[in-house]
Amino acid sequence: MAGNDAGRESGACLQVQTTTDSRAEAMELARAAVEARLAACGQVAGPVASTYWWNDELERAEEWFVFFKLPADRYEDLAAFIAERHSYDEPEILATPFVAGSSSFLAWIADETRPRDPDVPPEPEDLSDPDVPRPRAADLPSPSDRSG
Repeated sequence: MAGNDAGRESGACLQVQTTTDSRAEAMELARAAVEARLAACGQVAGPVASTYWWNDELERAEEWFVFFKLPADRYEDLAAFIAERHSYDEPEILATPFVAGSSSFLAWIADETRPRDPDVPPEPEDLSDPDVPRPRAADLPSPSDRSG
């Protein structure tokens, strides 16, 4: 049964998180990292209320989380990418290893973070495999969203 084949590839994949002070920056970091294939997925959540010390002063701010899913061997590239593009002087960049996960989901993460050769067309999807993740209809643009 899909989803119940808990792979024990401990540490093979990570969830990396950062925070930003705006939803727009969070969305852009997620989009750019996935587009660059540094992460298979970028998720934005928030806002959250943060309280922290900065320059010897107690600060309070509204922030947005960005969560990335990626193979562990892509961490350094993603961390450098976040540090370069982030608006904070000292961005939060934390990585948590997956203890277990669906083998098909972990394989999807690995596949979607491999660099692609722009001269080689992608292989057609195998629509007969029910374990291959696909976008839901709600995730696709409606006909009125398409320009043409």
